Amino acid sequence: MLNENIKRLRKSKGLSQEELAIKLNVVRQTISKWENGLSVPDSDMLIMLADELDTTVSELLGETVTEPTTDDLKTLSEKLEVINLQLAKRRITTVKTIRWILVSLCAAIVIIFIALISMNSPYLDWNYNNPELAVAGTIMHGFEFLFVRLAPIVFLASVVGIAVTYKKR
Repeated sequence: MLNENIKRLRKSKGLSQEELAIKLNVVRQTISKWENGLSVPDSDMLIMLADELDTTVSELLGETVTEPTTDDLKTLSEKLEVINLQLAKRRITTVKTIRWILVSLCAAIVIIFIALISMNSPYLDWNYNNPELAVAGTIMHGFEFLFVRLAPIVFLASVVGIAVTYKKR
């Protein structure tokens, strides 16, 4: 296939074996061997040969290279549009999920604050000589201590997160 393509393209360009050999800096016998299928050009020479014959290496090797048609481009464009729409829907769903998680977190923080305020720290009046009450009271006090200090930060971060998810892009 390669030998026939070299011969056909050389003749269509109106070149003799000698003229093509001079352009490629090889001897005429090398061109003859290529056209008779007795040898093949190396990869660098194949590229130079394709350039001299105004063709591509793929066509020179016998591969048919088809240019994309308008219909192919339109089909590809439609597929890309569908993919972009799917990605946009997925992103919107993700943003909505994150937003509702943050809203739920804010609601949980408010509910726990209200519960702690209404309980008014009853564990402070417990008898800590009883080991079971001492452990339970220490755990409740530790939870309240950490919650009161960390919850406002988490609440503010959640509110900022909610605001960011509503931001127009």
